[in-house]
Amino acid sequence: MTSSSHDTYPLLDGIDNPADLRTLHERQLPQLCAEVRDFLLNSVSRSSGHLASGLGTVELTVALHYVYATPHDQLVWDVGHQAYPHKILTGRKQQLHTIRQKDGLHPFPWRPESEYDTLSVGHSSTSISAALGMAIAAERERSEQRVVAIIGDGAMTAGMAFEALNHAGDIKPDMLVILNDNDMSISENVGGLNNHLARVLSGKFYTSIREGGKKLLQGMPGIQHLASRAEEHMKGMVAPGTIFEELGFNYIGPIDGHDVDLLVSTLRNMRHLKGPQFLHIVTRKGKGYEPAEKDPIGYHGVPKFDPATTSLPTKTPATPSYSKVFGDWLCEMAAADPKLMAVTPAMREGSGMVEFSRRYPQQYFDVAIAEQHAVTFGAGLAIGGYHPVVAIYSTFLQRGYDQLIHDVALQNLPVLFAIDRAGIVGADGPTHQGAFDLSYLRCVPNLVVMTPSDENECRNMLFTGHRLQQPAAVRYPRGNGIGCNIDDQLQELSIGKGRLVREASTPESSTTVAILSFGTVLHDVLPAAEALDATVADMRFVKPLDQELIRQLAEAYDLLVTVEDNVVAGGAGSAVGEFLHQQGLTTSLLQLGLPDTFIKHGDQTAVRNELKLDAAGLEQSIRERIAQM
Repeated sequence: MTSSSHDTYPLLDGIDNPADLRTLHERQLPQLCAEVRDFLLNSVSRSSGHLASGLGTVELTVALHYVYATPHDQLVWDVGHQAYPHKILTGRKQQLHTIRQKDGLHPFPWRPESEYDTLSVGHSSTSISAALGMAIAAERERSEQRVVAIIGDGAMTAGMAFEALNHAGDIKPDMLVILNDNDMSISENVGGLNNHLARVLSGKFYTSIREGGKKLLQGMPGIQHLASRAEEHMKGMVAPGTIFEELGFNYIGPIDGHDVDLLVSTLRNMRHLKGPQFLHIVTRKGKGYEPAEKDPIGYHGVPKFDPATTSLPTKTPATPSYSKVFGDWLCEMAAADPKLMAVTPAMREGSGMVEFSRRYPQQYFDVAIAEQHAVTFGAGLAIGGYHPVVAIYSTFLQRGYDQLIHDVALQNLPVLFAIDRAGIVGADGPTHQGAFDLSYLRCVPNLVVMTPSDENECRNMLFTGHRLQQPAAVRYPRGNGIGCNIDDQLQELSIGKGRLVREASTPESSTTVAILSFGTVLHDVLPAAEALDATVADMRFVKPLDQELIRQLAEAYDLLVTVEDNVVAGGAGSAVGEFLHQQGLTTSLLQLGLPDTFIKHGDQTAVRNELKLDAAGLEQSIRERIAQM
């Protein structure tokens, strides 16, 4: 760093890893926290990224790396939005400005990136399960490793977190779960009494009495039970931890998650406790930056902005996003259909449902981060005669796949899945790319799968799916539409029918090409087709396929090319290939789509260019195949 940077961050400048942090005196930690928070704000505001969550975990991160001997001791961060301070303190502060950018730092903890990242994450509620496995492994190896899972209150709404807690409470390994609670509804519980209680309950004196008393009462079952209940009620009067105690954890808290001295002393005590421990801390998202404290949702993920201003820059897009198209359609349909019920697993903002939730609160259900429940809840609504629309990201539907098969498709229930973030998502990387949905959906019986090529088709397909008396899915990408004309009236599409959007004029002597386009890739396909003078079909349906159209094109053209923003393996192109094989049609087939790898993070356009799914790349791939024929 430069000398001016050293003047700004005198402590942080000397920390290249947690071992450096542990050389500081405890009285220096509040200053370090202030420097980390300022560094985080200045870096993310210049590069974009997740902000509010990291601002809220500065003191916790400093305290954890100060008390625990990382990387020998293992920290498991849930989701990873909150892990920017962790990256800063583990040797990556100089690269933080590259986060979420192509070839830059990964947006979440990522094992190949650092030995301090113990679990690669992106989806929520996995930390406790992984930490439990690590704790059991450490116990078997007698390594004296300590394992800590850090999970947010939002992630605690998922069943997987409680499944792990239930297992850990049963087998009782030495591990710590920290609940980072930034819900203001319990802020009044944070104060001197609870802070003092945390010190007492985590201290050696209380622990020795607690354990000694248990041993003393082992031969006196009735009195032992009475003593246990008395302890539980004593703690329950001042701490909301009864449920965690019932699951087998020693609960401590809630305490102030922005008091680094308190955190250090509590963690020091808890590091040596035996069995499963649960520390409940209360933090504030956006801590230390007033605009983010007032609007933690708006400042969760931010573009580049000026921290000196009191608001984020606003930019009105020339065309609406697909999420907004969905949200507007949802409001339009709800006005006509009082039995429409919209369900989301904690993705109200991302799925474009804010306006709907305000206008139709009785028809709106946010089930929290519980994708499995969201799908089966939708099934129950359908059984009850209602018309459920489950709005869910492509990668999040993966978590409810069993429920989609057993509870919806097997019973042929009319549940509509509005699948957002399909295809290349971009900066959030491999955990969020919607690369697999066509492959995992098209093999499910009874399910109609639609791929709109623009906003107007998206609206009409949603309408079509809503009217169907069977399960249906409409998958659309992250980002804005093309600005096409919108039909005045919603149109119900013919199931399994595509349309020709361009016809070739190639003389018979040259190799003739027909491109079968699935989804919004059509708008890269068309310029490639112009250059090749190829016929183009907007296939619209992946299931059922327009078999008549495929047969006509296979018989009339030398080469069929399928294009999709899904993995080629098992995707729409594979469906076309299977049909050709079944019918004994020997037309050459080129399948273009996503490769058999996890797609890295980066700008959507740059990623498409690299994968040759832009117009130039498609043209090049098709020309190469023509040259081989």
